[in-house]
Amino acid sequence: MSKRIAVITGASAGIGASTARALAQAGFGVVLGARRLDRVSALADELSGTAHLLDVTDQESVASFAERVPECHVLVNNAGGARGLERVEAANEQNWRWMWETNVLGTLRMTKALLPKLIESGDGHVLTVTSIAGHEVYDNGSGYTSAKHAQSALHRTLRSEHLGQPVRFTEIIPGMVETDFSLNRFEGDAERAEKVYQGLDPLTPDDVAEVIAFAATRPAHVNLDEIVLKPRAQYNGSRFHRE
Repeated sequence: MSKRIAVITGASAGIGASTARALAQAGFGVVLGARRLDRVSALADELSGTAHLLDVTDQESVASFAERVPECHVLVNNAGGARGLERVEAANEQNWRWMWETNVLGTLRMTKALLPKLIESGDGHVLTVTSIAGHEVYDNGSGYTSAKHAQSALHRTLRSEHLGQPVRFTEIIPGMVETDFSLNRFEGDAERAEKVYQGLDPLTPDDVAEVIAFAATRPAHVNLDEIVLKPRAQYNGSRFHRE
């Protein structure tokens, strides 16, 4: 019996890279996509998988990537991110466009491209990594929270639209995870990014990947609709206990 194939987007670092390792360890053949082809290719070699250049904000890139995936059983929509942290009145529209293109339309493009193959597999599974920011709001975060709300709504709509078909949909909803997320959000300001995690133990990418792998390895009749995971020291998007 050939391996089930899992496609992971944004797989060059952070949650995506950890998920690739977790799914490979669980017995999946992994197909990895990212803009940083050198990094994702090295990871694919490590895991005996394959890697292709992928920019989820570019329809041609998505189409080219999908053509190179002959079969797909699991799709992990992980590519995403945040840019900026300012009040609505000071919103940077360029940052908003990037966040919506990456988090929302990127998920749309990838899911549309691979959904026929997922259904054809007879036991497809789409896991979308959103955020607690997709289920609440916080000051200065409207660009990111609005994009994540839309991404969550897209994912939950798919769950309804494909009821009765051989494909499952799981939304992974992490709280604070220590990755390069904050470094990217603050345009490389490492000092500012480090302060986000000071005084508490955030989740690690491996913590999230372990949950994704658990969901992906449940029996075909089991759909874990939503999984929320946060550090013990985090209550919501703006309330933490710091030592």
